Amino acid sequence: MSAFPVFSSAAMSRPFIFSPRSSPRSIAEKAAQKTTEILAQVGALPKLAAVVPASRLDVRPAPEMVSSGIPQLDALTGGLARGCLTEICGAASSGRTSVLLFALARATERGEVCALVDSSDAFDPASAAAAGMEMSRLLWVRCGEKYPSRKHRSLQRGKLSRGKNPQTRRWESQLEQMLKVTDLLLQSNGFGMIALDLGDVPVRNARRIPLASWFRFRRAIEHTPTALLVLEQQPIAGSCSSMLVKVSGKKLSAVSSQLSGNQPAHVELLDQFEIRAELMRSRLEGTLERKPTQSVANFSSRAAWAG
Repeated sequence: MSAFPVFSSAAMSRPFIFSPRSSPRSIAEKAAQKTTEILAQVGALPKLAAVVPASRLDVRPAPEMVSSGIPQLDALTGGLARGCLTEICGAASSGRTSVLLFALARATERGEVCALVDSSDAFDPASAAAAGMEMSRLLWVRCGEKYPSRKHRSLQRGKLSRGKNPQTRRWESQLEQMLKVTDLLLQSNGFGMIALDLGDVPVRNARRIPLASWFRFRRAIEHTPTALLVLEQQPIAGSCSSMLVKVSGKKLSAVSSQLSGNQPAHVELLDQFEIRAELMRSRLEGTLERKPTQSVANFSSRAAWAG
């Protein structure tokens, strides 16, 4: 039978020393003191002098809202937000162009200078004038292939454009122009509204726009009075947009017309149609709701030639 020696502080004539347990209050005081020391050290650096703890940050105020020119849409969304990106999506003949024309017309009536980046050269000045737009306050940027010697220059630097059909290269070239022009316009800080018309751009090409570009656009207008409006077939800006509105059109009336030559014997010209706007997402009030309770509004639009 073997015995194991047991050693203890008492056996070795050494007293036991118990450290007092720290109270939660003392731990919190030490953490607060440590935080104060770290902030003091950070504030001493010139580049980090503006850093403040999250608990001291002010609540971001709600953005200023301006009228879209359509009372029903204003009642639904509150208008268009300055310093934010708003998406208007819808298929062809859904009414998205009507929303664009009324929004630009209302902005020019307020005395603001606006810019329209037309990626597919689809803007009709006559329809804009009929909507009440002051053309002298509008900068119309047409993206196209005006300079054939320079087209696709950036795409032909490598092997990325090889194997692509001419139509795909053309859209890539025009979207590249759109991104460059939009960067320049946002940096100028002199426009009340900037609109990007991507309605005729194929969805597969529009989705190739990097998300970093939309994030850069949002950051560029975040503290400016500029309202950024994007027209598209499907949502492409993702979380960078503060509001997403989907529009759809329903024909109300049409006019018959006889055409000669090789044209069909009977066609219908669109006279009036009803637009249904649905608010899909809104992050303006800081809520996590995807859709508000009241998310649908209806209004009608009439062709300019119909009088």
